[in-house]
Amino acid sequence: MRPRRRIVVDTNTLISRLLVPASVPGRAVRKAVDEELLLVSEATLDELASVLARPKFDAYVSLEDRQHFILQVARIAEFVPVLRRVEACRDPKDDKILEVAINGDVELIVTGDNDLLALHPFMQIPIIRPADFLDT
Repeated sequence: MRPRRRIVVDTNTLISRLLVPASVPGRAVRKAVDEELLLVSEATLDELASVLARPKFDAYVSLEDRQHFILQVARIAEFVPVLRRVEACRDPKDDKILEVAINGDVELIVTGDNDLLALHPFMQIPIIRPADFLDT
């Protein structure tokens, strides 16, 4: 059995897991949780909580289930303190994903975000789509 890789999964991919578990991003998150070591930071968890608090999700998932999901992510993921800041993405809001990658010594970034995908590879860290992650 191979060792678990240290990976970071972006916020939208995590949200897809909650909303549509059988979707490609949803299955990629399940694989990440089952086979790899998921890393997060305070900033990425805050973003997840902030986005899932939006009323637009009320029609799809209860607030209680969204809060439970955030707690689950926090429980299963390894927390990475961000000591080294990154300013590399054309969308500065995505730099927090890169910060987890650099500070957490990750081996892979999984995202559907084109602003992050455009950086592949970032400092020798592969950045791949959820569908490609499922093929690894």
